[in-house]
Amino acid sequence: MIKVVLCDDHAMVRRGIRDTLSEAVDIQVTGEAGSYSEVREVLRTTPCDVLILDLNLPGRGGLEVLASLREGGSAVRVLIVSMFAEDQYAIRCLRAGAHGYLNKAGDPTELVAAVRTISQGRKYVSAAVSEMLVNNLSEPSSETLHSTLSERELQTLLKIASGRKLSEIAEELMLSPKTVSVYRARLLEKLKLGNNAELTVYAIRNELV
Repeated sequence: MIKVVLCDDHAMVRRGIRDTLSEAVDIQVTGEAGSYSEVREVLRTTPCDVLILDLNLPGRGGLEVLASLREGGSAVRVLIVSMFAEDQYAIRCLRAGAHGYLNKAGDPTELVAAVRTISQGRKYVSAAVSEMLVNNLSEPSSETLHSTLSERELQTLLKIASGRKLSEIAEELMLSPKTVSVYRARLLEKLKLGNNAELTVYAIRNELV
């Protein structure tokens, strides 16, 4: 039996994933979490072969969960299931230690196949991601500026582009306003931009929001 833990901050999303997996006789959902701290606790107390993880969590995000698992030498295999476009995030997640990536808008049956594949020690990506990986190998590297951003910087960019004020971003990420201002300054420097409006335009042009 493949034991799965779900981590997504939306209960309805977790329910949808759980219902999809319940149709597979060889998969059992053993736990659920809605944040970084919750999933850390669940993984300490619950058997898990595959963690299905969202990227956009309150406070510390999915990439930080990946980093924590890797640093701790965890044997849990991670499938990212996210709303973010594959062409912007899949390769980033795989490089960070994920074992698979699926878009939430994809075919639910693909989720079952992905869990089974990952539990067997293999990687799982969609046909679109496979093509991107092949293209990356055969073409000269042309990384975007935002590929150099840290997890916190990327989170800050997405929230600024979504119209959040710095005080709101600080509250949502559980950081001080001063710290968020530092991330914003780094964003402007790394992306070679001048203000929040330009950050928003950059995010839209690069289909990050």
